[in-house]
Amino acid sequence: MKKLYMGALFLCTMGIFAQEVLWQKDIKSNSQDFLSQVTTTIDGQYLITGSSIQTDKLQQNSKQNNGYDFRLIKLNQQGEQVFEKYLSGNNHDYLSSTVTTQDGGFVISGTSYSQKGLDKKENSKGGSDIWLIRINEFGDELWQKTLGTSSNEEAKAVIQTIDQGFFVAGNVQNSSKGYGFKDVWIVRLDKDGKILSEQTLGGRGLDEVEKMIPTKDGGALMGIYSRSGVVSGDKTGKQTENFGEGDYWIVKLDKNGKVEWEKNFGGKDDDHIRTLALTSNGFIIGGESRSERSGNKTVGLEEGTDLWLISLNEKGDEQWQKSYNFKNRDILMSMSVLHSTDDKSSKGILLGGYTQAEGRIETDDETFWMLYLDQNGNEQWRKHVGGESRKKEERLSDLKLNRDGSIILAGTSAEELGKENWKIVKLGDKQVTELLPQYDIKIYPNPVSDYAYVEIGFDFKNADIWLYDMSGRQLQNIKTKNRVTKINTQALVQGAYLVTIKTDTNKTANAKLIKK
Repeated sequence: MKKLYMGALFLCTMGIFAQEVLWQKDIKSNSQDFLSQVTTTIDGQYLITGSSIQTDKLQQNSKQNNGYDFRLIKLNQQGEQVFEKYLSGNNHDYLSSTVTTQDGGFVISGTSYSQKGLDKKENSKGGSDIWLIRINEFGDELWQKTLGTSSNEEAKAVIQTIDQGFFVAGNVQNSSKGYGFKDVWIVRLDKDGKILSEQTLGGRGLDEVEKMIPTKDGGALMGIYSRSGVVSGDKTGKQTENFGEGDYWIVKLDKNGKVEWEKNFGGKDDDHIRTLALTSNGFIIGGESRSERSGNKTVGLEEGTDLWLISLNEKGDEQWQKSYNFKNRDILMSMSVLHSTDDKSSKGILLGGYTQAEGRIETDDETFWMLYLDQNGNEQWRKHVGGESRKKEERLSDLKLNRDGSIILAGTSAEELGKENWKIVKLGDKQVTELLPQYDIKIYPNPVSDYAYVEIGFDFKNADIWLYDMSGRQLQNIKTKNRVTKINTQALVQGAYLVTIKTDTNKTANAKLIKK
């Protein structure tokens, strides 16, 4: 399960041929593994997270059990493994969401069926719980929490807010504080894991949170798949009526977790929200639709399921809506927005997902796809990505658009039923890169406290980074092959410093660093 190797890959492009494969990693599996997410670090590395059964180590030591465990694999900018780590309870544990913390570490959230034991340090609260773990950049645990009630909780999302605290969201069944069969449960914690508040949201039916993102004001936006109506006479329950079988239910929370506004979007049939993204002046929400033009859905249905995107301003008012089709059951898994340097405008939207065949099989069914849109939702290009070793379906789990215009895709590729290999692909895209502002050197955060990140805008293989004080005295020299390099500034006194870079292509650049 742990072998990594280089794999071949091809791109099927409609209209324009502009990409190159920077690297691909296939992580072999002997069981039905689940890949949940790829998380990009501030210094351009990648944490791949999911759930696996450790079939090659079962019963060999006290750190094993017969169920699923959290699995973490960190890759550097070149796709080389930095570490692999399992977090195990004594029963099934399924990892669902990961977020990068402002200090360069991570918080991991998943659903746990385990009691106290092995890596799990707290007893179950009853049924399934949310298991929350904070680790540093090296994978070492800082703290963990078991969140739950006597009901069954299912973890779905975790985010860090601008005050360095966290929102954790999941689903709870038949809760004594709930409104229907399944409700949304939100817990707010400080940076050390102390619980600050918790609440339940829902209507008279089934409501499942699918995605949560942090907002600029320190709050959160939640995308909920709702099969519920209004809770009459109760202002804490759902206040917006469904248009059809299943709708997009969007809920905006303030920094204290209080509901600011909520919106419902849907047609007369089933519409399933999958993902959210922050734009310069609002939000993009997206998922799949089986509805014709009806309800407040103003675009029609082409075939199978369509992708349905809606642009909202910061108050939740609709700006536009669009639909897109790959001629079968099209499943949207992830979305990234390309922002300008000053964050005052959004330049484009990158969607990622896969097409699941329903009936006939088309050439590119069951492969990763990407769809690139301009800021108004107009399609610019679409591409399919498939590996040469592919034998069965390939299903994208997550996609990230990097600061340099490259794209990282993560998903599973099944060589045979029950053996889903993890497949990680990094692409360079000239079309996306051309939209980015050109630069020689960037330093962030700046002013800096303990650590700064130096980003080099030139193409290079090797580079030197020098740090000087204002008298010209050299303080540090770092050799790097990375586009983004972390430097330690803890020992610096308050004041101004000069960072100089020189590459093997004889490119040089300077920038001022301020220690606060």
